[in-house]
Amino acid sequence: MRTLLHELPAASAGTQRHVRSLHFGSGTSGRKAYLQAALHADEIPPMLVAQCLIERLTALEAAGAIAGEIVLVPMANPIGLAQDVQGTAFGRFDLGTGINFNRQFRHLTPALIPALEGRLGPDVAANTRTIRAASRSLLAAWQPTSEAEALKHLLQTLAADADLVLDLHCDNQAVMHIYTGTPQVQALRPLAAYLGAQALLYSEVSGDDPFDETLSRLWWELAAHFDGRYPIDPWGCLAATVELRGETEVSQPLAEQDADALLAALRRLGHVSGDAPTAPAGCPATPLEGVEPVTAPVSGIVVFAKTPGDWVEAGELVAEIVCPLTDTRTPLHALTTGRCFARSARRFATRGMRLAKIAGSTPYRSGKLLSP
Repeated sequence: MRTLLHELPAASAGTQRHVRSLHFGSGTSGRKAYLQAALHADEIPPMLVAQCLIERLTALEAAGAIAGEIVLVPMANPIGLAQDVQGTAFGRFDLGTGINFNRQFRHLTPALIPALEGRLGPDVAANTRTIRAASRSLLAAWQPTSEAEALKHLLQTLAADADLVLDLHCDNQAVMHIYTGTPQVQALRPLAAYLGAQALLYSEVSGDDPFDETLSRLWWELAAHFDGRYPIDPWGCLAATVELRGETEVSQPLAEQDADALLAALRRLGHVSGDAPTAPAGCPATPLEGVEPVTAPVSGIVVFAKTPGDWVEAGELVAEIVCPLTDTRTPLHALTTGRCFARSARRFATRGMRLAKIAGSTPYRSGKLLSP
């Protein structure tokens, strides 16, 4: 294992943060997988899973089972991890700007298209190498203006030439679920099955350029743009956001289970040698445009009628909001049929607050599809 310590520019005098990346494998096959944990720094389950992966990948490397390279960033956001506000962790948004740490990565397609003109040819593999080199050049020219932007620049650069990218997160209270791009659903079904995901959510463009989509989206966009002229693999980078249940589900047995599932997927996709176990039957894939975000129309005490993992029929009661000022009870009924895969851990709602998410099969939303 090779360990690199990446220094972030100091946001203030007398402060300095670092990101550690671990590099496993002989690097002889040319293949690369990239995994990172807790880009939202107050999401702890992924960091424990990463610890389990370190043990397993170290043993696999010693056994000569990693011909390519597997990069693991076991703590992706030291900035957010230090944001403790009067005893409450605040790792989702940068306190300096209010920007979500998993938004506003660099969407490279508009700059790549002119940069690639005249440089592509009839060979898919050669085109893949050219696109990755051009992507790295564009990222090298990016001059971050803040510590948080420097973190995004570093993480995107580490993953820009990967064949597989897995961004490990968790939700407030949730069952296992996964987000990926529409063109990649079939390729990532086994990952969802190994992990026991209860929702596999897809969209071509989810909005606001999250980490995983920034790395994968350029491939299908370039394939469409140069279609008929140059062959480009739309799966040049398979990428997904893996939501490892809820934020309090931090246990060694669950972390071991999830690490084993991730390794099964790495084996199936050829990043670790050996036979992968047969993938069980997985959940159906549903469009992100079909997810119903159940929101609070009024403020009050939240009393849930549904829990993550429950199947919800349209018209069923999901939650009730009780106003402590007027004693009024406001029922919230589902508009769509599907799996309730996540809900808020808070039990007092402000007006407009998202309370739960239901994975429906019929798309009806557009625009920015992710939570803020």
